[in-house]
Amino acid sequence: MTLALISIIIGLVLLVWSADRFVEGSAVVARHFGVPPLLVGMLIIGFGTSAPEMVVSAIASLQGNPGLALGNAYGSNITNIALILGLTALIGPIAIHSQIIRRELPALIAVTGLTIALLWDGDLSRIDAIILLSVFCILTVWSIRLGLRERADTLKGEIEAELSSIAMSVGRAAFWLVVGLVILIASSRMLVWGSVEIARALGVSDLIIGLTIVAVGTSLPELASSLIAARKGEHDLAIGNVIGSNLFNTLTVVGIAGVINPMMIEPEVLSRDVLVMSLLTLFLFLLGYGFRGEGRVNRLEGGILLFSYIGYTAYLIHSVF
Repeated sequence: MTLALISIIIGLVLLVWSADRFVEGSAVVARHFGVPPLLVGMLIIGFGTSAPEMVVSAIASLQGNPGLALGNAYGSNITNIALILGLTALIGPIAIHSQIIRRELPALIAVTGLTIALLWDGDLSRIDAIILLSVFCILTVWSIRLGLRERADTLKGEIEAELSSIAMSVGRAAFWLVVGLVILIASSRMLVWGSVEIARALGVSDLIIGLTIVAVGTSLPELASSLIAARKGEHDLAIGNVIGSNLFNTLTVVGIAGVINPMMIEPEVLSRDVLVMSLLTLFLFLLGYGFRGEGRVNRLEGGILLFSYIGYTAYLIHSVF
């Protein structure tokens, strides 16, 4: 068990570090080949910050641990909204100006509803997984096309400012892109192995480990990027990280895991975890959409989100012991 715990700690540290190197390297290489900043932000950076969840869930599914794969995806979504956005809003209220973000919030609600519909029969089939991946492709193309038509959007400006702060040659960027990806995969294998061993030693399901330790660990890139963006006053980028990551987790992370290894869904995944994820997503939509003006997440609402995360985690721990 000691070796497994060391494997988890080292795996998490390397996972966060390699994801950061992978994102920066990919962004610089893409910018060098003339990819528009918005595409770099929405695709390269969005993909990179969610790469830990994707690789961990894919490896877990390959090794026959579907609970860990699902727990990682849905636990990360809960962590993103309740913990990350809660902490970010406590540092400073988040004002949402971007029309791109306003369009993605209803999409996130719709995707959450699709998740409930597909999992309702207690099974994630390969067809269900392909549907999720197809919806992600359609949403991505739709969002990018509309985003590129927006001549002036605050999210565009914040992404351009973020990209201009990365000082790196193309050769060095290509090196870190490859090295980051290799270490990302290796550290994910360490994290999955350690998590499964800890679950066995404690006699708990890999679902619980995925919802807690692994979910928080793989969400650290989003936590770092959102906190940094909030401190810089880049509010749309801070909340855009969360929305983009949740869309990616719900559609792509679960979709890839389901294509690799179709799985039965434990009843508590729907009645507990997907329910909590759905309520938090609805709360985020009501706060962020801005029905009477700009969307906003203030400190009080951030505190409610953070308290919700603490309560949910405490319930999970209590259900185990």
